[in-house]
Amino acid sequence: MVSLNSSAIISADYDPESQELYVTFATGHTYTYFSVPAWKFDELIAAPSAGSYFNDQIRDQHASSR
Repeated sequence: MVSLNSSAIISADYDPESQELYVTFATGHTYTYFSVPAWKFDELIAAPSAGSYFNDQIRDQHASSR
């Protein structure tokens, strides 16, 4: 689990085997995003704004469940 310096996202974790991204939001809810390539996780945790990167590259591009 990687802690992120973001007002929207508390932390993120990634399982490269299943390509699942786990994102915990400031609300306390954790969502799983499916079929996320590893490079998107790497870019998310390196982004100057994790929230902006998430909105642009992950939110509406990958199926998810809570």
